Amino acid sequence: MEEKKKKLEALKREKRAVIMAHYYVPGEVQEIANYVGDSYYLSEMATRVDCDIIVLCGVRFMGESAKILNPKKKVLLPAANADCPMAHMATVERIEEVRREHPDAAVVCYVNSTAELKSHSDVCVTSSNAVKIVRALPNKEIFFIPDEHLGAFVAEQVPEKTILQNDGYCHVHANIRPEEIMAAKKARPEAKVLVHPECQSSVVQLADYVGSTAGIIQYATKSEASEFIVATELGVLTELKKRNPEKKFYAAGNTQICPNMKKITLDGVIDVLLHETNEVIMEESMREAAYAPLCRMLELAKD
Repeated sequence: MEEKKKKLEALKREKRAVIMAHYYVPGEVQEIANYVGDSYYLSEMATRVDCDIIVLCGVRFMGESAKILNPKKKVLLPAANADCPMAHMATVERIEEVRREHPDAAVVCYVNSTAELKSHSDVCVTSSNAVKIVRALPNKEIFFIPDEHLGAFVAEQVPEKTILQNDGYCHVHANIRPEEIMAAKKARPEAKVLVHPECQSSVVQLADYVGSTAGIIQYATKSEASEFIVATELGVLTELKKRNPEKKFYAAGNTQICPNMKKITLDGVIDVLLHETNEVIMEESMREAAYAPLCRMLELAKD
């Protein structure tokens, strides 16, 4: 392990590379990354890093976002086949249909989506800023893609607007069941329940806190509670335990693993940087079209 770390550090210096990792990738990959965070943090940091190469340790849409925001940098993916099913759960045809039926509606695209979907949207959002951005938009109607559960959460938080839903979901979060939460709570009655808004509304309603991966980490770190039931992908436990070694964290159920995120390995990071393979390539017209909604997100999400 130490030899691999030394090799990676040498490669990073030689190639002026920065490694970015999502909280859901394996702990050994988070450990060697320069930056670890959720989708919003990685999107923001991608615009600020001084490097020639970004190795994006996450699924494909994250690498695409980094490339959209950094056209002159080389963006590499440690696992070319690490993709997010939800990122494909909307269509350009459906967007165009909604625009015809609701000409004043804004198309709000969750960042967990393909570059093509972003390119046909008005603004992107992440789970950490979706409510804030939708509330800030002048439009009264919103077509929220692709995640129906995050869309439902936004609709509840912003009742003054009409949220048109799309039929999409994250299989990891959607598979967390309310009965699992209740069973976990029965076993650990003092534990706080932390839920990602990609979960079903029946799960969200049982939460002590609902928020993005970064929000969950911040809440647990600041909380005076010592036990937590975590309803999101379990890769987040690496950061939770790192920041809170004295606290205890429990899974809500048995299905909280994203197989695509787990395709990212330390060996894969070394190999892709050594050979500069799996580069994210994008047509400039597509990149420019997807750039505007991502930039609008970064602007509207500012404090």
